[in-house]
Amino acid sequence: MEFANKEYFALLLLLVPYVVWFLLFRKKSEPTMRVSSTEAYRFAPKSWRQRIVHLPIVLRCLCFVALVCVLARPQTYNAWDNKSVEGIDIMMAMDVSTSMLAEDLKPNRLEAAKSVAAEFIAGRPNDNIGLTIFAGESFTQCPMTTDHASLLSLLGSVRTDIAARGIISDGTAIGMGLANAVSRLKSSKAKSKVIILLTDGSNNMGDISPMTSAEIAKSMGIRVYTIAVGTNKVAPYPVPVAGGVQYVNMPVEIDTKTLADIAATTDGSAYRATNNRELSQIYKDIDQLEKTKMDVKRFSKRYEAYMPFALAAFVLLLSEILLRVTVLRRIP
Repeated sequence: MEFANKEYFALLLLLVPYVVWFLLFRKKSEPTMRVSSTEAYRFAPKSWRQRIVHLPIVLRCLCFVALVCVLARPQTYNAWDNKSVEGIDIMMAMDVSTSMLAEDLKPNRLEAAKSVAAEFIAGRPNDNIGLTIFAGESFTQCPMTTDHASLLSLLGSVRTDIAARGIISDGTAIGMGLANAVSRLKSSKAKSKVIILLTDGSNNMGDISPMTSAEIAKSMGIRVYTIAVGTNKVAPYPVPVAGGVQYVNMPVEIDTKTLADIAATTDGSAYRATNNRELSQIYKDIDQLEKTKMDVKRFSKRYEAYMPFALAAFVLLLSEILLRVTVLRRIP
């Protein structure tokens, strides 16, 4: 913590004449009573009120100190922080086509994938992680970052009906989603570069085939872990109808062979998830990836930190007033 207006600390010098006045002249202004001898009171025990008789002046001085600190504008320290941590570079490529609305995983495939991915991200605080989403086309939802709070926020904003509402064209462009993720890792200098590709269908859109993207990933030293999501036969799919939602059984058509070939080409692994538990276990397995050293630069913003001092001044002043008008009240 530092103070923006340090010159205000010069006001603390005013405490010196105030304390001197209190010690030398305060008693002269107080009422007195003459007695012939005070010998009888010499060894009398002191009450607790006598022991705290000077506490109000101490509280008053501390209150003044706190107010001076407020005027000096305390602020948090503002600087770049460089340090080396253990981590890898990961891009998550997630299918958001309308078929991800199927509810064979709970509450549906996409929400289950988002929930498990969020746990995965939270468990790897030192990794550079980014997010690419794809349906009939692909775009980067979040570039690689160690600011996982922002990443989780962007992950949470991915809607289950993003393709259904026409924001992006529907379909499953696995090759485009993988190519987009590869493009984000091409300039990475990390020892280990990984893509986690999650989909529930087969490639039917896009200008780049999945295997072409896999070959490009291999040439760049990127390992791809593929996850095929969905039950083995049919899955309940919600269809809006007048006054509600009707469920129809949608056949599950996942090109597991292509996903396995992508993983094999890039020295990764292919997984199959038919329920939430299996999906969660897959991410736990991937969590055992090797780690490498990387430099992280963090920036902390400056903000005003006067509130604790202002609160302390208020409490001290209130305590001093209460003591002076109650237990330490003097008559006359």
